[in-house]
Amino acid sequence: MHAVNTIGTTVLGYPRIGPARELKRALEAYWAGTTTEEELQTTARRLREQTWTTLRDQGLDSIPSSTFSFYDQVLDTTALFGALPERFTRLGLSPLDTYFAAARGVPDAPALEMTKWFDTNYHYLVPELGPNSRFALTGTTPIDEVREARALGITPRPVLVGPVTFLLLAKATEPGFSPLELLDELLPAYAELLSELADEGVEWVQLDEPAFAADRATSEFNALTRAYHWLAKEKHRPKLLVAGYFGGLGRALGVLARSPIEALALDLVTDASFVDKAAAEGALRDKEVLAGIVDGRNIWRTDPDVALARAAQLKATAAHVSVSTSCSLLHVPYDVEAETDFNPRVKNWLAFAQQKVDEVVLLGRALNGENVDLNPARAAVADRASAEELNDAGVRARVAALQPEDTVRIPYLERAAAQQKSLNLPPLPTTTIGSFPQTSEVRRARAAHRTGKLDDNAYRTAMRTEIDRVVRLQEDLGLDVLVHGEPERNDMVQYFAEQLTGFATTDFGWVQSYGSRCVRPPILFGDVSRPNPMTVGWTQYAQSRTDRPVKGMLTGPVTILAWSFVRDDQPLTDTARQVALAVRDEVADLEAAGIRVVQVDEPALRELLPLHAADREAYFDWAVPAFRLATSGAAATTQIHTHMCYSEFGDVLPAIDALDADVTSIEAARSKMEVLADLNDAGFARGVGPGVYDIHSPRVPDQTELTSLVRTALSAVPAERLWINPDCGLKTRGYAEVEPALRHLVGAARELRAEPR
Repeated sequence: MHAVNTIGTTVLGYPRIGPARELKRALEAYWAGTTTEEELQTTARRLREQTWTTLRDQGLDSIPSSTFSFYDQVLDTTALFGALPERFTRLGLSPLDTYFAAARGVPDAPALEMTKWFDTNYHYLVPELGPNSRFALTGTTPIDEVREARALGITPRPVLVGPVTFLLLAKATEPGFSPLELLDELLPAYAELLSELADEGVEWVQLDEPAFAADRATSEFNALTRAYHWLAKEKHRPKLLVAGYFGGLGRALGVLARSPIEALALDLVTDASFVDKAAAEGALRDKEVLAGIVDGRNIWRTDPDVALARAAQLKATAAHVSVSTSCSLLHVPYDVEAETDFNPRVKNWLAFAQQKVDEVVLLGRALNGENVDLNPARAAVADRASAEELNDAGVRARVAALQPEDTVRIPYLERAAAQQKSLNLPPLPTTTIGSFPQTSEVRRARAAHRTGKLDDNAYRTAMRTEIDRVVRLQEDLGLDVLVHGEPERNDMVQYFAEQLTGFATTDFGWVQSYGSRCVRPPILFGDVSRPNPMTVGWTQYAQSRTDRPVKGMLTGPVTILAWSFVRDDQPLTDTARQVALAVRDEVADLEAAGIRVVQVDEPALRELLPLHAADREAYFDWAVPAFRLATSGAAATTQIHTHMCYSEFGDVLPAIDALDADVTSIEAARSKMEVLADLNDAGFARGVGPGVYDIHSPRVPDQTELTSLVRTALSAVPAERLWINPDCGLKTRGYAEVEPALRHLVGAARELRAEPR
């Protein structure tokens, strides 16, 4: 067990959706009005209790609480401190429904913006703060959860978004204002919460400050200094653990080490290079340190010797060292043992959340000098390293033979003229991003086919029937470039992973993306190739049902990597080229089948952007060529689209331009077209489709609203380059929302086409 008054072995967070996605189902039933708030809260309590007791029984010394959320931990913080915008609080709804209104929007109140949580595929809701924002402790959730845990005999460690990171993640509501100016307003609310937690007998509180894994200005380091000297001086409080993750803390390590806080959690997986500096300076001599040596973001088993060597470096310089995960386990699935149909050899290389907790406990005991058996872990790591069948000589020879001209198309203006002659599209052409609502009938047919209850012919008939429906609907709505609706696809990455070599897919490996949205990231463990066409048959069938152009829909190489658990035994550059060649082959086959528009989605281009500017050029050096390798085999007459959504794009605008796509569609509805000015400033001069319909909200925008957004877009982009489309695919919405929204979208385009220019 851990020493008196130390944290001991722990994890920084844990999955919250439930092993069988119980939270997803409970949320969606509540939103649909088929269950009550009491039933939703009962499910939530059961999931929290299951997590706490599981972690206790696995042997952790410290159990985190407040890692559960109905939607997002940043939104939780916004609500906890009374900082939701007035457009939600004035609705007169219950606290829970006000919270969901901010997350999802209601007819008279558009939702908060959503963007990526640093360089992960998790999304958070962006706080909106201005000079008049005020904070007060208006919620009791962290205290309520402590009481729940205490009833189980557990005194937990509440986990909160740190005050400085919270403000740095917020969006200013007025030009020239920085939310960081509100720090002195916010800190008393945090102090009040800490005092109330101390009243509950809480010994430790974890404050997460991952914003400092990125480049930060002097003023931001000064704010970090002020925050933790301010909070630590409070006499009636629990001990403070500040967690930095997703990279090394750099200068922030010294700032926090010099503050009066009691403990630091350090990510030694993403970046262990700062440990030597910390040791040399003796910066941690009076701190407890949580050595994050178990990867919280990938699923490979931990090499125990490498991990313990990293932790041992800290033992010589810190007051006490314990073992933890590098970050929250929110980003990995629950339990690899649930995968009963998995390749046994590959399975032995993997650790999901439950196995990672076991690793933390085992490595913690080893670090404390106990005699534990590390040989099974060593054997698994060695077996993976020696698996020759992961390397395909043909794939590697093809990558080695690539030439610079394989990533180049003829100039855009020449392509644009050829494409307009071929497609003959009107000004302000309308389209969608790809997927259409996936009905229960479609999901049942896919499930029946997967389990053998529906044979291939019956499945093909069911999917074609749905494609017919989607094509007819789009023609009726008046869309200009159609899609086949993707009824056959379970996920935009998993669908392709199931048809590529080098990937394994799971049955129960669900990970939360946002709210109730969950994905099953594939596991990329070996060399990648495409044995057979993956999308051609479905797209060709849709094209045969209409005279209008139908887009082929593919996922790009960067996104396939970002939304998979990727092998770490070779450079990402090599893996990206392999995936790009597979996509390139699919583009060629779509062209040969008569498809004149192909969309290669790269919503994750921003997601993988390194948090430090010094590392970004190396990232762009492989990410941009990977997309261009996937698409540059296309003829000049083939119009290449790409799509990006729910990220802050300012840092990647030059890369978006360098992709050389003919048309780029991009999320813009929640941000009211802000991205267009940035694109213009970056010199972007190809087709662009700023999303005008926010599909992550159930609200249906009327034609007047959409016309206004398109008019705003026209002030930045000429009509001959402007496309009109939703923000993202429509898979998660219902037809009752989609049909009127798309009708209004087409109506807005037609209304503005008719205006003189």
